[in-house]
Amino acid sequence: MVERISFHDQISRNKLMSVFLLIGIFLVFVVLGFVIGLAFGPDYFLIIMVVAIVISLVYIVTGYYNSDKIALASVNAKKASRSEYPQYYHSVEGLCLASGLPVPKLYVMEDSSINAFASGRNPENAVICVTKGALEKLDKQELEGVLGHELSHVANYDIRFMTLTAVLVGMIAIVAQIFLRSLWWSSISGGRDRDNKAQIVFLLIGIVLAILAPIVVSLVQLAISRKREFSADASAVKFIRSPSGLISALKKIDSESVSKNTKKNISKAVAPLFISDPFKRKVQGLFSTHPALDKRINVLERM
Repeated sequence: MVERISFHDQISRNKLMSVFLLIGIFLVFVVLGFVIGLAFGPDYFLIIMVVAIVISLVYIVTGYYNSDKIALASVNAKKASRSEYPQYYHSVEGLCLASGLPVPKLYVMEDSSINAFASGRNPENAVICVTKGALEKLDKQELEGVLGHELSHVANYDIRFMTLTAVLVGMIAIVAQIFLRSLWWSSISGGRDRDNKAQIVFLLIGIVLAILAPIVVSLVQLAISRKREFSADASAVKFIRSPSGLISALKKIDSESVSKNTKKNISKAVAPLFISDPFKRKVQGLFSTHPALDKRINVLERM
């Protein structure tokens, strides 16, 4: 007998795991800063932190308030016409009524493959964009499954959460780059006294951490992205009260091949926003932005 999965448990488990992973990124940031402080002194560490925080704050404010506009512009999406796509509007409005969410702005992008994404800093400023392929190839139940998944990202504030994650990852990358570049400039200018053995040890540790930390936290960021997809799948089941539409839609997506139009129109920077990897990259596991579709389908079939 197949063990059944509660979508409530799945949502809670994935949210909790995402928080733990986010804490892990923060701890890497603290350890990296601590080692740099021991290697170069607190004054040098303070300068690095100030520069990293200022750059990150500019990045978060710009990205946070314009995430929807940036994502839509990057795929050349157009506002969906109610007269041309009545089922699209009816499905979203019905799901929003059932879930208590405000109705987001709806967009369509020119692409023959089945895909969709949501963006926006909160439910009041959310947008949903689907491909023409999704509107043409999915039936009503399948389309509602996809839209329920995207509305789940909105309801769970996933864009806000992922923006915070991106900022922490960006800060670590900035700190690491400043540290490594300062070592290069220090070596050119003659550097400082390196006779202190303890300082040399911490300096070497700092170099190793500065090289590995951005790689490690990027992998953690990808893990968080995959967890949020599982959580959105489970939340979609909560909204619709049935996993069958989303399962069928994911099976159709899995059977598709990548069109040349997809490769041309979608930036890899926004690929994590989509319900499935639009490039269908063969590398899975640690380096993938999305869980494997067969794993997602397997979890949904057990709900």
